[in-house]
Amino acid sequence: MKSILVAEDEGAIREFVVINLKRAGYTVYEAENGKKALELFDSLQGDVDIALLDIMMPEMDGLAACRELRQKSPNLGIIMLTARSQEMDRVSGLMIGADDYVTKPFSPSELVARVDALYRRVEMNGNKPKKAASEEIVSGDFVLNVRNRTLSHKGKMIELTHVEYQFMECFMTNPGKALGRTDILNKVWGEGYFGEEKIVDVNVRRLRMKIEEEPSAPKHIITVWGLGYKWQA
Repeated sequence: MKSILVAEDEGAIREFVVINLKRAGYTVYEAENGKKALELFDSLQGDVDIALLDIMMPEMDGLAACRELRQKSPNLGIIMLTARSQEMDRVSGLMIGADDYVTKPFSPSELVARVDALYRRVEMNGNKPKKAASEEIVSGDFVLNVRNRTLSHKGKMIELTHVEYQFMECFMTNPGKALGRTDILNKVWGEGYFGEEKIVDVNVRRLRMKIEEEPSAPKHIITVWGLGYKWQA
């Protein structure tokens, strides 16, 4: 069962979103603000695949809800709904754990495509690939366990979201290779992704904060000016 929690305070927009997600085969749970979304998530015992959170909501906004939901569940897929004027909020949402964002106004096809893309990653994480337990990608002191979809550095586990794991898989399977932002988008989100290339930069910033000793002077995820990034151990 594909399930999604929708938190949006504007009734007309919430109804529009719910109708289209139900048509796409999702079981939808509705909340009119962040506080209600958290209460509903807890009442469902976290049995939700994706949360779709509007940023501007009363009682508890989408950013605060995102932060708490991510603490409750590292495996939950999270998408932020934002206005075009909320670029800093979009960046903030990604930095605190959101996987993606959709900018208003949006078409039903765009919304469903973005939700479907994230759901596939969530499902892949829940139904781990059937590979040998020893299957790992080793790069220097970093070990990416393909079966468990985990990353460790010098034996210490580093908690990753779905998107962050796929970034690391993309980097560590292409050591030393300069990867363009479009290449990374296609590898992580798939062909035909509706989003902007800047989402790559934000996720790289977030990853650097987790894996680099000095995020402002990275030694592993290196910027290739005018193109994108490359990985070195």
